[in-house]
Amino acid sequence: MKINLNSSCLVKPAEPTWNGSLALSELDQIGSLAYVSLIHLYRPPQDWSEAISRTLKSSFSKVLVPFHPLAGRWSRTSGGRLQIECSGLGVPLTEAESEATLDELKEFEHHQLVPSVDLEPLPLVAVQLTRFKCGGVCLGVAMSHAAVDGQSASHFYTEWARLARGEQLQIQPFLDRKLLGDLGRKPHYASPPPPEFDAPPLLIGESSCKSEREKITIRASLRLTKFQIEMLRRKANENRGPASGSSFTSYETITGHIWRCSCKARRHMREQQTRLSISVDIRRRVQPPLPKTYLGNAVLDVMALDYAGDLVSKPLFYAASKVREAINKVTTEYVASTIDFLSGVDDLSSFQDWNSISIDDDGKGFFFGNPNLCVTSWLTLKFHGLDFGWGKEIYMGPVDYGSDGDCLIVPSGNDGDGSVIVIVCLQEAHMEALKKFFYEDMELLVHESCCLNSDRAEIIDIKSSFQMKV
Repeated sequence: MKINLNSSCLVKPAEPTWNGSLALSELDQIGSLAYVSLIHLYRPPQDWSEAISRTLKSSFSKVLVPFHPLAGRWSRTSGGRLQIECSGLGVPLTEAESEATLDELKEFEHHQLVPSVDLEPLPLVAVQLTRFKCGGVCLGVAMSHAAVDGQSASHFYTEWARLARGEQLQIQPFLDRKLLGDLGRKPHYASPPPPEFDAPPLLIGESSCKSEREKITIRASLRLTKFQIEMLRRKANENRGPASGSSFTSYETITGHIWRCSCKARRHMREQQTRLSISVDIRRRVQPPLPKTYLGNAVLDVMALDYAGDLVSKPLFYAASKVREAINKVTTEYVASTIDFLSGVDDLSSFQDWNSISIDDDGKGFFFGNPNLCVTSWLTLKFHGLDFGWGKEIYMGPVDYGSDGDCLIVPSGNDGDGSVIVIVCLQEAHMEALKKFFYEDMELLVHESCCLNSDRAEIIDIKSSFQMKV
């Protein structure tokens, strides 16, 4: 697919905004700092054809007033740390066109629909509007993860769409990032590094991850219906005792299922250690709680560590409980100790990842692929259903998502049916086995559950529900 870039401009805030240097929290400065790219595909009514560009630019200019840090630029301070220069320079917006139609668009071409970020100094956000021969359009946005987390990005998208529809801003973003810094202990003392900053496990017999990181990876989208999710949860909760607390959530259950299946697909030995990375929103987990509209990174990655043999041989309950244990570690004290540790690190560069993999040339850097896994959820984020005035999108999805072991759980986009899509990035050699175990293991688990309940009619319904899998 050929894309012709027609024009480019800087969209600046519609009103004067505060200028100055905005310090970031320690949680903004670690982990993935790469640009996260999303595309939204639309089939707008014909009478919107001329107004789309004008509406997007006008509403974008307006939303950059309350979200004015996003119109700034990155700068570095000492120790590899970043800050935002709030200058109102604006966000680059590119307009493009293609001779293709939306129906001809292939997933491997999606990267052409998001802007390349090549300005210096680096912007925090970049936008591309692409028109197709059929009248369809694509809105592609790249946002720096150092500037926002998923909740912040979701808030920004929602308010931008609201202004484009001619409505008023609903909720102002909360811009004071010092709130997180205040959680750190005073005066500072040398905290030991949390286990999340330890090097992940390697494959048994390997001294580095060099060979694993060089293997070809592919991506697959696996669909789960609401019925399948409910039956998985029922199976996970069968062995849950009173001490386990409330029933397992969809995220805990699906993540436990993926973890078990990945161990099988990768053919791990029983004694192979495997680490699961989980991103936890801390806004409501710290005291005092952060505002829901806190603009920045209010997430903490926590880890669950176990042996492949235990995960595979024990019931789904076991894997789901390990996921819950990791999430429950995130308390005010745990967040404070993490911030305290990071504030005492002279140079944060070793904890930063500007690409998909953070690694040294000798292959001894951190690598979160085989035998490890990372499962992130967007189920509570409002990236789907964005209406800028010409209707909701027909497709929304991340672009070039992930490296080996990255998994993302997103709503399917089918309003009201409760289904989800699990986007999985895995080594090509393991993907077909993962698909097989993902559905066959689930069918077996559910079948066993129903046999225990002696509900033959329900078993028939289950088998029919597994006919459409991907």
